[in-house]
Amino acid sequence: MPGGDDAPLPVAPDAEAVRSLSRSDDADPGTVVWHRSDLRIADNPAVAAAADESDRIVPLFVFDPGFHDERGAACDARIAFLHDCLRDLDRQYRDVDGAGLTYAHGDPIEILSRFVDAGWDVVATATATGRYGRRRDERARERLGVEFVDGDGLVRDADRPRENWGDRVEAWLAAEPFDWDPRSVAVERVETGVTPDRVADAYGIEPTKTRVPTGGREAGRERLHAFTEEIAEYPGSISSPVDARDGTSGLSPYLRFGCLSVREVHRHVDERAPEGRGKSMFVSRLYWNRHYTQKLLDWPGWLDRAVNPVYEGFNRDRHDPDLVAAWKAGETGFPMVDASMRCLRETGWLNFRMRALCASVYFHVLQQPWRIGADHFYEHLIDGDPAINYTQWQSQCGLVGRPGLRLYDPRKQVRDQDPDGKFISRWVPELAPLPAAHLDAPEKAPLAVQREVGVRIGETYPYPVVDYEAAKSEFRERYGAAYPAAAERLGEEAIARRASLSGGLDAAESIAADHGEPDADPGTGSTQAALDEFG
Repeated sequence: MPGGDDAPLPVAPDAEAVRSLSRSDDADPGTVVWHRSDLRIADNPAVAAAADESDRIVPLFVFDPGFHDERGAACDARIAFLHDCLRDLDRQYRDVDGAGLTYAHGDPIEILSRFVDAGWDVVATATATGRYGRRRDERARERLGVEFVDGDGLVRDADRPRENWGDRVEAWLAAEPFDWDPRSVAVERVETGVTPDRVADAYGIEPTKTRVPTGGREAGRERLHAFTEEIAEYPGSISSPVDARDGTSGLSPYLRFGCLSVREVHRHVDERAPEGRGKSMFVSRLYWNRHYTQKLLDWPGWLDRAVNPVYEGFNRDRHDPDLVAAWKAGETGFPMVDASMRCLRETGWLNFRMRALCASVYFHVLQQPWRIGADHFYEHLIDGDPAINYTQWQSQCGLVGRPGLRLYDPRKQVRDQDPDGKFISRWVPELAPLPAAHLDAPEKAPLAVQREVGVRIGETYPYPVVDYEAAKSEFRERYGAAYPAAAERLGEEAIARRASLSGGLDAAESIAADHGEPDADPGTGSTQAALDEFG
């Protein structure tokens, strides 16, 4: 990780710049608001707490060099989106007081310590993070006394966080937003020389993806208002990758970076959207957003370890770099998968049905280790959120141990979601001349048809890299053989707490009781929320 003298940018601000903000009367200087994934001033618990405690605040964002190394695993387009969000946050502060956001660069603990040494208090919004974020926040709390303010609807410090969880989230959504009076505080800014543009230049951020939305609260609110007006069309737009591009909310990257709060989105839709299936379906997705984020809060291991120990390392012995490379490149011979993977790489976006399809084919059919696939998605998604991406990958792959394994047929998805071949033709142009009736299984197209349109399977487009039916059957046999033991382990309290099922420990114990016998069958279909249920 670059840092210190080896960093592309110097560590800033220095202690002298921080001390320059001290009051002449030796009174407490004020409170630093440490922004992370809460890039807004409205309905922000940390901003409200700082304004309540002090008459001076310094809003701060720290560019952590670690975000730009392999641990960050973010595509340049997502970093550029983040920079848009930061510029917009700077504008929000300037609009209320004339001062803006302080940009810093370096280890967050080192930066914050300079403020604390100068007498400043520090507050931040509590959030669900992985291991690195937890260690960072714990260091900030223990060494610097940083105050982490709850306010995201998640349940913390409870022995049974899932007990009455839905009621708690519902109460949070209905509660008044965090508010503060800009007239009661002075917003101060430290000149550091650090800006999003300088960071982009220093780290060589050169986004190449297309159709990436503009980041920031203003753009997010515009999208929210436009979607609310068309929400009646939402249910019919979720599954098709063509319809989903404009028919789903498009709010996920704005929620991921906290340009909008889940609560304010809920309130806007609740008050402005017409009653109907579209409204109720979208509101349920906001609950699921909190549901999956709660999972990561309850166990950070979701990012890199199978929830159920029985499935730890599943498919590892079958790792084939060539199959992984074909999946990543969109050259598996399954047109819907290939179109989806190319769309992901080019745009950083994919609707959730196609995410589910690609995850299923990767893990259930190609039988490759789940983490590599999940990391690839996280790297490329503009809305890449660890709390959503990795928990849903594990759920889709079946690594929790719940009954109801959902395997997607890539050929059926063509017939159901792209019957006219519009999506496939856009992203797999080598198949565009082929009649749509053959796009579900182009390898079965008669040679005469292939010659007539200039498509040669095996030359211009690959044969399927595996036999779908044989691979699916093999996987089900392997997975099913391990399932009774997995169901049994899910009933253990420690594993049940990891899984963080919506029904809590009782639900896990029930699954163990019902399915933890030698003749248990994981079944088909799904009794768990799968990736395609989130739009």
